[in-house]
Amino acid sequence: MERIERIHALHRILSNARYPVTVQRLMEELECSRATAYRDLAYLRDFLMAPVVGNGEAGFNYDASEKDRFELPGLWLSSQELHSLLAAQQLLMRSGGGVLSNALAPLQHRIEKLLDEHAGGRRVPVERVRVVPHRTRRLDEHAFRNVATAVLDRKQLAFDYRARSTDEATRRTVSPQRLTHYRDNWYLDAWDHTRDALRSFAVDRITAARLLDEEARDVPDEELDTQLASSYGIFSGTPKGWATIVFNAKAARWVADEHWHSQQQGRFLPDGRYELKIPYSNGRELLMDVLHYGSDAEIVEPPVLREQARALLSLALSQYD
Repeated sequence: MERIERIHALHRILSNARYPVTVQRLMEELECSRATAYRDLAYLRDFLMAPVVGNGEAGFNYDASEKDRFELPGLWLSSQELHSLLAAQQLLMRSGGGVLSNALAPLQHRIEKLLDEHAGGRRVPVERVRVVPHRTRRLDEHAFRNVATAVLDRKQLAFDYRARSTDEATRRTVSPQRLTHYRDNWYLDAWDHTRDALRSFAVDRITAARLLDEEARDVPDEELDTQLASSYGIFSGTPKGWATIVFNAKAARWVADEHWHSQQQGRFLPDGRYELKIPYSNGRELLMDVLHYGSDAEIVEPPVLREQARALLSLALSQYD
């Protein structure tokens, strides 16, 4: 147990004790030597100004008239908690094209300082926490910050948008609803005042974003979930039906642990294969995921989706004729 963790544990023991606690008990609970227990008591009393009273013979406790008013100062986290926080912070900094790097730099400095205090000056090898982005798109940091601010401040947002599907450039005015991180990329769910409907926008396709003074229109969560979260993938809508995909026994070991959709239904078949059922609206993204598994996956239902998969595979095969 490292020093800050011992101090935290020592504070908890003395706070909960109704009678003086012996040094022997402190040694056992803190897993330390007698000299270390005395040093920690002195640090708690002299440096942190805790109301420690008592002596080595009678034991130690907090002064009853002062203990309810005393609290440990600052942020107290265990080494394991700090390590987890550092790993999460590295994930945020290194994903999304590094758009959050500048904003999170002060947090990283603070976490590393806390870790140094825990480790007694021993350097924490941050470089051993690796984040390898996969197919991450470049973001405009200015646009991302304006989008995030509009979502949280509940203000309307105007921006230029070039859709990948049509390559058409348009000017949009929207009421932001949610900022969604999906598959290493950011999307804005918003009420599009031009289209008078809910739409999802890839943030990396947003430019010239400008906050407006008008208050954003709030769409109920139930409607957002129905229109944007009820079907498969980010390009969702009201479900048209359910797709049934069967994976062979080899792929089943991976797919059975994967989360494809909040309403998915999966089961192992007697022969070791895995059957997955999910609702979908637009089959494009679902087909991409299923075809990712190649010959290890087969779309069973519905027939129209199965035929679309067959057509895509035929087109792909024709590229190699």
